[in-house]
Amino acid sequence: MLEIFLKTLPFFAIIGLGYWAGRTRFFPDEATVYLTKFVFYFALSAMLFRFAANLSLAEVLDWTLVTAYLWGTAFVYGIATAVAFLRRLDVATAAVEAQCAAIGNVGFLGVPMLVLLLGEKAIGPVMLVLAVDLIVFSSLIVILITGGRDGRMSLGVLRTVGLGLVKNPMIVAISAGLIWSALELPIPDPMNDFLAILGGAATPGALFAIGASLASKSAERAQIALWLSFCKLILHPIFVAIGVLWLFPIDTYSAGVVISAAALPVAGNVYMLAQHYNVAPHRASAAILFSTALSIGTVSVIVAWVSTL
Repeated sequence: MLEIFLKTLPFFAIIGLGYWAGRTRFFPDEATVYLTKFVFYFALSAMLFRFAANLSLAEVLDWTLVTAYLWGTAFVYGIATAVAFLRRLDVATAAVEAQCAAIGNVGFLGVPMLVLLLGEKAIGPVMLVLAVDLIVFSSLIVILITGGRDGRMSLGVLRTVGLGLVKNPMIVAISAGLIWSALELPIPDPMNDFLAILGGAATPGALFAIGASLASKSAERAQIALWLSFCKLILHPIFVAIGVLWLFPIDTYSAGVVISAAALPVAGNVYMLAQHYNVAPHRASAAILFSTALSIGTVSVIVAWVSTL
């Protein structure tokens, strides 16, 4: 346990450094926005493409894993939604809370951290988790918010969702990498070096960007934020573990990776969506802040446990 904690500590230390830089205004909000864009569109995309190009679709695509992760995530999503409705929240606000409860920071935190902690074999399961989050649940929140406001579904909503997926650089990078692999094209050495150098910036850049963005987050609605953090850090990995270990069992290594991914704190893009649609942005902000701080301890416990599987 202590060994795992010490291994995860540097990741959270870089997040803390970013938080300090943002809090002291040494790194202003504008700088954080551009660093996030660099990581999102270039560094992380290069890392994902390089990983995917060295995998075959048969190695990555595991429908049992997808089913198990979907089951666990949907269950927690449903719990958070039910609690929101019991508090008489509208559909849009309930959707934001459910997204906080079930969708983790797999792209910016999970990909670099879990691959380094659990080995490069982790990239396949991590990419599947990321794909499910982006394709299923990021689409679902847009549909629920827009449909809840309009009172009906429309082709415009589906068009917005479709364009959002096509334009997402992480989905594009994974898809392009898998296509490259399927065509059995070798990666020329200069191109491989380029991707390795650019992708190497993803880990420190993403972690620093997470910290810097947290500096602008508010800690309002602490009680709700703690409830959503409990869902994300405790309930989500528990129900995903039930899915991957008992209901839809997969190999123990992949199961450990998926459970670890489920233990990650609330994703930053939940706040972006909440702010874009002006639906409970302070709630999402506080959930991200609390869950990231608490995950310093909880992620270490989960990773230490799955390492024994």
